[in-house]
Amino acid sequence: MTDRTSPTEPDLAESDQLEQDAAERNSSEQDTTASGTESDSAHAVGESKLADSATVRTGGKRIGAEQVLQRVLLPRPEDPMDARPLYLDEPEAASQHATVLSRRSLRVPVHTNISFASYFNAFPASYWKRWTKLNEVVLRLKVRGSGRLDVYRSKPNGDIVHLEGTAVSSPKSWRRLEFPISLKPFEDGGWIWFDLFTNEGDIELDEAAWTTDLKLPKQRVVVGTTTMRPEDCVQTLQTLGEDSQVLDLVERVVVADQGAQKIRETEGFDEAARRIGDKLHVIEQPNLGGSGGFTRVMYEGIYNSDAEQVMLFDDDIAMEPDGVLRSNAFARASVQPVVVGGHMLNLQARSRLHTMGEVVDLGAAMWRAAPGAATDHDFAQYPLRKSKKLHKLIHSTYNGWWMCLFPREVIERTGLPLPLFLKWDDAEYHLRAGERGYPTVSLPGAAVWHMPWTDKNDATDWTAYFHTRNRLILAALHSPDDVRKNLVKQSLKLTLRHLFSMEYSTVAVQLKAVEDFMAGPEGLFDSLRTALPEVRKLREHYSDAQTYSSARELPTPSANPAMAEALLDPPVHPVRIAKRASQALLHNLKAPDPNAKQRPQLNIPSSNALWFLLGALDSATVSTADGSGTVFRRRDPDEFRRLGRRALADYRKLVSEWPRLRDAYRQALPELTSPESWKRMYE
Repeated sequence: MTDRTSPTEPDLAESDQLEQDAAERNSSEQDTTASGTESDSAHAVGESKLADSATVRTGGKRIGAEQVLQRVLLPRPEDPMDARPLYLDEPEAASQHATVLSRRSLRVPVHTNISFASYFNAFPASYWKRWTKLNEVVLRLKVRGSGRLDVYRSKPNGDIVHLEGTAVSSPKSWRRLEFPISLKPFEDGGWIWFDLFTNEGDIELDEAAWTTDLKLPKQRVVVGTTTMRPEDCVQTLQTLGEDSQVLDLVERVVVADQGAQKIRETEGFDEAARRIGDKLHVIEQPNLGGSGGFTRVMYEGIYNSDAEQVMLFDDDIAMEPDGVLRSNAFARASVQPVVVGGHMLNLQARSRLHTMGEVVDLGAAMWRAAPGAATDHDFAQYPLRKSKKLHKLIHSTYNGWWMCLFPREVIERTGLPLPLFLKWDDAEYHLRAGERGYPTVSLPGAAVWHMPWTDKNDATDWTAYFHTRNRLILAALHSPDDVRKNLVKQSLKLTLRHLFSMEYSTVAVQLKAVEDFMAGPEGLFDSLRTALPEVRKLREHYSDAQTYSSARELPTPSANPAMAEALLDPPVHPVRIAKRASQALLHNLKAPDPNAKQRPQLNIPSSNALWFLLGALDSATVSTADGSGTVFRRRDPDEFRRLGRRALADYRKLVSEWPRLRDAYRQALPELTSPESWKRMYE
């Protein structure tokens, strides 16, 4: 083993041209070294009672950009401080913290310990073990200064194992270190990371990356989004364009512009276009919803380019560009084509992970967190090393399209998305791909910040139409036949809950969705243009669909707030639930207090807008989920009866016609998802 240090040596991946030249000059030598390293490592692990294999090498050969799996990154200067725990795990009581010098380098001051056991910088080894051809990963980095570096791994239960370490004593010259680490013990879970410790001197770290000695195939990616919010989209494009190493992977950036305000006319677009260059392609088209916009990106990526991958991302996100590189590398290394999904971090609370993975429960035709998946996890309070639930391998069946990468083969064999406008198009597509043998992997460390759906009103506003109709379509295509019993039971219960809550507009659009579903699949493409205007016009007739900027625009409440407190005790036992529901039903059938039509009885925050409270009132204001406004709900016994009777008739018909509808949608699927059909839509 030789120790090669040089203060003037180029940084790892500093220049793509240098990397490529080095890779070409050492091609045969690298092939031999890579295969030997994998074989020797596997042999050593087979003999190890601890099933761990890690060594430290100094010096090392330069690798190509296609061998970088995950770069170690630091926050941007413009990032809020609450994003820092996603990159670094620093002791709260430390008198001083590391200084970020650039996105790839930092300085650790004296008498300090810093851990890279963080969401963005730890290596999710179990996912690479399960889905890729890698048998080991190599941590490569440069250090300068005095101190110590130690490498650790975790077990699926969160227990920590020390793998390897080395003292650092190179105060003036950069020292290159490599740590080959076996992936053998990661079948069920576990991460790998490293820590830096200092005593009397500081340490600088630069160009750290998780890499492979295998020569993975190069694959280009078309990335794209659809936008109705050009200001947000411009920011996303600028962030994407600031990372040259990521842009080198990108063949084209497609923007399906569907808004009234065009992105080309938006402030900051020229700067985004300058950064991305001639790779940026903006396509203006009518508003065809998320499914029409994202399908356009897929269509352009498959039928108008030669790229091997297509990545979708939302326009209203904050992006970590390395997610593109990580997803691209994971797909290139996979033993079979897989859909690579990114996680959602909370845009309004940057240190929080919204979910580790999701599945669709086909028996209920409903999405939910995947088994064992953490939800709403705050890394600022509970770092990776102290959170046992984050170390298990999570199996997902779908991933939201806030960020998701598809190999070309997956799209060519699965077809394009259904024309659903929005909601459930992503879940249906992943189920369809899974049925064709293409699983979905939600990859930790590849993520964007996005507003969580829990902070939106999309269960009760106009989007309730698309939730309801498209869930029925997914169930008809993928669920077992007896799902109709669960659907009807859940839907009737939900209808009653909305009626008790004076959400008549929600029930009206949901019933329209059921009726449109029962009309069959023939009108789906036309509905891309017609459904939203129809739903909005329907909601105009309901006062609970009209939003005020604040409750101050209305008279002050007539009832004492203590009334709400008494009614907020939730019924849990079935007998109590039945009693409260019976009381709410009787209350909703009798005439309301005439004064309640003009003056609300209570002002209720959205978190307290529960059926057992609202079902006892004649009127109330209820704030929106995002806190930006309020609605005035008024009890209407006639509308309660009319919608209730209509719901019973619709769901009775749905049960009787389900076999016919299921067959009709399954027979129509090839035509609805064909490139020819979508091409006609775009022309």
